[in-house]
Amino acid sequence: MKAMGIPVWLPRALTTESEPENTSSAPLEAPPPEPPPPQEADYAAALATQPAKTAPPAELQQLFDAPTPPPVAQPRAQPDAEPALQPVATLDCSAMDWSALQAAVQDCSRCRLHQNRTQTVFGVGDQQARWMIIGEAPGAEEDRRGEPFVGRAGQLLDNMLRAIQVSREQVYIANTLKCRPPNNRDPKADEAAHCWGYLQRQIALVQPQLIVVVGRIAAQTVLQTKTPLGRLRGKLHRLPDADIPVIVTYHPAYLLRQPSEKRKAWQDLQLVCQTAQPLPATR
Repeated sequence: MKAMGIPVWLPRALTTESEPENTSSAPLEAPPPEPPPPQEADYAAALATQPAKTAPPAELQQLFDAPTPPPVAQPRAQPDAEPALQPVATLDCSAMDWSALQAAVQDCSRCRLHQNRTQTVFGVGDQQARWMIIGEAPGAEEDRRGEPFVGRAGQLLDNMLRAIQVSREQVYIANTLKCRPPNNRDPKADEAAHCWGYLQRQIALVQPQLIVVVGRIAAQTVLQTKTPLGRLRGKLHRLPDADIPVIVTYHPAYLLRQPSEKRKAWQDLQLVCQTAQPLPATR
């Protein structure tokens, strides 16, 4: 009957239970929608749009930022254990000159790496250079030619130096290890320790005004720390037990795999130029 529009009398108690208190036919207003949560800023995109504080000459910037072809994938053997990051000098090279030091490296058999090397990789460049560049360990091409930083990584390092108007011949380049680890794996504790004395003597003979260390393994070995590379770069360090400034940056081989990080490497090179006495500009 009610559905047909005929009034029906019911006791108050039943009416209260069956009918809602608000009998208004006006539609209820929906609550205003909550504002969407703020989106997190795309930090990486924001960084990518920020120009470097100081730009190099146009041609050199183009050279440094030029896209690199994808590298040929090479399997990397997993290390049996974490490499030692605080090597101990187990070899006294303090009385060696350049000839004696190089001969000692060539004849070295102090660790297992000598069994599979093609040749040792001693170092190249100006032995009285004001800048010294220290890398990690030889790769396949370095092992074949006996020279550090050759191949595509070496070409990119040359481009990085040219971007700040420095030539390869004006610096001295060496590695923390003088023999190639199998499959380019990270150095092990004893390997780094046996080679540390050689590198210490190279630094003492060169007496550089500045050391630029490229790559995580080299940075942690030279600075005797476990701090990640991302926290080491962008600031000035000192060589332990020596008053030589040290600046850390990415390894060229890493920049070939991650070209987007070249902008940070350029910032590191600007810090190098601000810290060290400038070298004569190259043509």
